[in-house]
Amino acid sequence: MTTRRIVAAVLAVAILTTTTGCIGFLTGEESLSFAAKPAVVDESAAESAGYATDGPQTVEVNETVTVAGQERHVVAKNQVTTYEKTLDLTIFEAKLGMFTVISSPAVEVAGQTMNPISDYSSRQLVGLVETQYQGLSDVNKVSSQTITVQGQETEVTKFAAKATINGERVDVYVHVMKYKDGEDFIVGLGLYPQKLDSEENNIMSMMRAIEHPAEANGTTEQAA
Repeated sequence: MTTRRIVAAVLAVAILTTTTGCIGFLTGEESLSFAAKPAVVDESAAESAGYATDGPQTVEVNETVTVAGQERHVVAKNQVTTYEKTLDLTIFEAKLGMFTVISSPAVEVAGQTMNPISDYSSRQLVGLVETQYQGLSDVNKVSSQTITVQGQETEVTKFAAKATINGERVDVYVHVMKYKDGEDFIVGLGLYPQKLDSEENNIMSMMRAIEHPAEANGTTEQAA
């Protein structure tokens, strides 16, 4: 899936800044590994909103870094759960909405968080959607609101944009949010056509219903 390219890019800096303090890694005897726990939407909430998913997918980022002139291997495992709402029109399937939950390891070293998602602005989070919908453009902030997710006050920002869906240019709304739960950053991303403005209620209900950690039942993908 295209999300993996973004996850790989997001973690590249974090991976390269965490190569000290691990003897096995420095000697080449073992890989340096980070793994996020899956995040999902409560099943009943997703079903009520009309969204379906194949479950969490592990997006594995493999990097080779050079330490003291020697190549070393680093592995970061992220979890991506994508939900879609579609309408079967026989000839083709119309996509009515998309919601993605990304769980990415914070990568904390000596009390410092190295994952750049920590400092991502809401506009930068939109970049996580841009790879899934080629040609996402004209992105403009519309509004923001605060909701409670897993007991935390979390800001959700709404953007207006244009996206390519089913080969056509469509005006869409994009909702983004992030928060930290345990050792992982959780990012929620929702997108739907502006003509379906009422879909906002479904996206917001799914954001409020995010659960972490959840069981990992999805497939594994590799990211270079």
